[in-house]
Amino acid sequence: MSDIRHSLLRRDALSAAKEVLYHLDIYFSSQLQSAPLPMVDKGPVELLEEFVFQRLNSLQELQLLEIMCSYFQEQTKDSVRQIIFTSLFSPQGNKADDSRMSLLGKLVSMAVAVCRVPVLECAASWLQRTPVVYCVRLAKALVDDYCCLVPGSVQTLKQVFSASPRFCCQFITSVTALYDLSSDDLVPPMDLLEMIVSWIFEDPRLILITFLNTPIAANLPIGFLELTPLIGLIRWCVKAPLAYKRKRKPSLPNGHVSSRAAKDSGAGMDRDCHLLYSKLHLSVLQVLLTLQLHLTEKNLYGRLGLILFDHMVPLVEEVSRLADELNPLNASQEIELALDRLAQALQVAMASGALLCTRDDLRTLCSRLPHNNLLQLVISGPVQQSPHTALPPGFYPHIHTPPLGYGAVPAHPAAHPGLPTHPGHTFISGVTFPFRPIR
Repeated sequence: MSDIRHSLLRRDALSAAKEVLYHLDIYFSSQLQSAPLPMVDKGPVELLEEFVFQRLNSLQELQLLEIMCSYFQEQTKDSVRQIIFTSLFSPQGNKADDSRMSLLGKLVSMAVAVCRVPVLECAASWLQRTPVVYCVRLAKALVDDYCCLVPGSVQTLKQVFSASPRFCCQFITSVTALYDLSSDDLVPPMDLLEMIVSWIFEDPRLILITFLNTPIAANLPIGFLELTPLIGLIRWCVKAPLAYKRKRKPSLPNGHVSSRAAKDSGAGMDRDCHLLYSKLHLSVLQVLLTLQLHLTEKNLYGRLGLILFDHMVPLVEEVSRLADELNPLNASQEIELALDRLAQALQVAMASGALLCTRDDLRTLCSRLPHNNLLQLVISGPVQQSPHTALPPGFYPHIHTPPLGYGAVPAHPAAHPGLPTHPGHTFISGVTFPFRPIR
């Protein structure tokens, strides 16, 4: 590598950067002939950091991005593409990472604009094996470019759905990790929300692509993106009514809330947002309903929880905190809607085997929440024996009937002698969907 470095020092910055890419292609193509998974040595990384990530002005950087897009498009061997992409953009924990991430964001943004599928596929793999702190930086760069800076440019990003569904799945997982609705600044932009809802509603299986096409390790790595965006999407749907109510919380100069303004805020969400989150929530429930079959086919039913109980704990805590904060603002409708969605997600996730937990754990977790009829029904039954022996004793039993309906659960079933204590069909209270569920 020292001879190559001396040769590169005699070139201009752009020519040197292009030459590094050429040498990396030769180096890794040769390595892949003798080893299926060659290690990225220190030498190539040092050349990249010296000649690619440190020396280019804006025009040279744009020219290099075009060169990279063309290279990845024309390289016919996927293994070579992937390892070159990894050597270029895997974080090294040093000062070059800022330049590395900046260039990556611009490269993927350009690939979206000119529909370079090989770059998008490499980016999808990168998102799958890179710590989440870097994944959200890439997601933020793309959201800024296509959802914030230029009105209408989201249509360009939206078209990626048909070009690289795998990238779309990883992108959704990243943006749900980025926008967790914990503050007004972390509520997803309207254009982003509308695009993701349209993707998922058109094909709900989109959010399972990574899970269905990835060998599952015994222990999933900590600090990386989840196999699916399910927990992030559940967080969006459950917290949205409360987060949008908080976002539009009107206040007077003395810090008090105007009662008229509070009343005028209505449900706390614009109608369009309300419908989008309802549509998204329905799609998530439909995906959860299909998971039992997929988990069984992979021999993972009762063994792998795609929605971790440890992730539900902070969600419940956030809902409890927001409910306490918004209670004086006459937010009963928003609180009820959030709790209904939480109950529905818990019910279907447990029934499908996506969430593994005991009912005692669930009761303890939800005890801090305001009372909700549907949530009480979920954490207390109905009790049925599970036909799946893979589930440990004490885990929430399988529910055979679909959890979607259009009626309401009586507040006191015992008061209606004609009804069984545990109805044969579980109905969802307080929420109506204008969309037909998949049966």
